[in-house]
Amino acid sequence: QVQLVESGGGLAQTGGSLRLSCAASGRTFRAFAMGWFRQAPGKEREYVASISRSGGNTYYTVSVKDRFTISRDNAKNTVYLQMNSLKPEDTAVYYCAASLTVPRPTKVGEYDYWGQGTQVTVSS
Repeated sequence: QVQLVESGGGLAQTGGSLRLSCAASGRTFRAFAMGWFRQAPGKEREYVASISRSGGNTYYTVSVKDRFTISRDNAKNTVYLQMNSLKPEDTAVYYCAASLTVPRPTKVGEYDYWGQGTQVTVSS
């Protein structure tokens, strides 16, 4: 019903920046709260950030607050994750996700659709 495609991952230096994009199709984009998760090798998938349907409210895990910014452009059916002041511990596969029913989704089980992931690697 909903297809999510991430892009923008790659290699960055410590202190550098990357911007991830997630393009959505298949249903009305505005109906979903959107989120970003990440998963490093050997670790569980971790909540990073989420944004409400209209973009009026944003939420972050403590480890990325004041460094990462989630935003959305509903006219383009796209959600973004601007990542600044990157650290080696930010290295992970980053996943975009959409939640239809939970207004402030922070857990894996609260999301209905997932993208394929994009690799982010931060050199030390």
